[in-house]
Amino acid sequence: MTHIILIYENDVKCDNNVLVKGASPVRAAASNARGAEMKASALVLHPVRLRIIQAFLGGRCLTTSELREHLPDVPPATLYRQVGTLVDGELLEVAEERRVRGTFERAYRLREGAGSIGPDEAREMSDEEHRRGLVTFVAGILADFDRYLEGGDTDLARDLVGYRQVALNLSDKETTALVDDLRRAVAARAGLPEAPGRRRRSLTTILVPTSS
Repeated sequence: MTHIILIYENDVKCDNNVLVKGASPVRAAASNARGAEMKASALVLHPVRLRIIQAFLGGRCLTTSELREHLPDVPPATLYRQVGTLVDGELLEVAEERRVRGTFERAYRLREGAGSIGPDEAREMSDEEHRRGLVTFVAGILADFDRYLEGGDTDLARDLVGYRQVALNLSDKETTALVDDLRRAVAARAGLPEAPGRRRRSLTTILVPTSS
């Protein structure tokens, strides 16, 4: 499963290797006593909740115990609270219940089409909200890179790690064609299951017009 933070009308989203045109935004209730509605942007663009969502990408089903193994630096109480918020917000759903030592443990998965901000809500966001959202997103990338560097036995060439920026002179039509080409390339590989010889990798794209 790919994860698109902002969805626009010409976006194609891939979920479990199925292309869905014009995916709709997530609108869901917040996890609080009043049950007030929380926007998708508020649910997704949160440092811990964004990492939880990303941990479920690729069609993963995880229990909170397994999730703690993926996010060991997040305090358990915080993790449980934010998982609850995502469940109440209908971004996560219960995939199955497992009986463990006389009790039932729930495994969660990311709902199909969840975890993205739709075009209508994106247009309603202020410049400052977009700025804060991008800062949260980029901070998550930096944290992932730090964890990679601190993991030991680091070799960027061997591990095919890279970061680069290319300036392209493109019309809107040419830019749309480029984005569609990239999505097709990713979609062809998005459904590959975890297996020996495969390593979980994060491919991040940020497309911004520049003035120079």
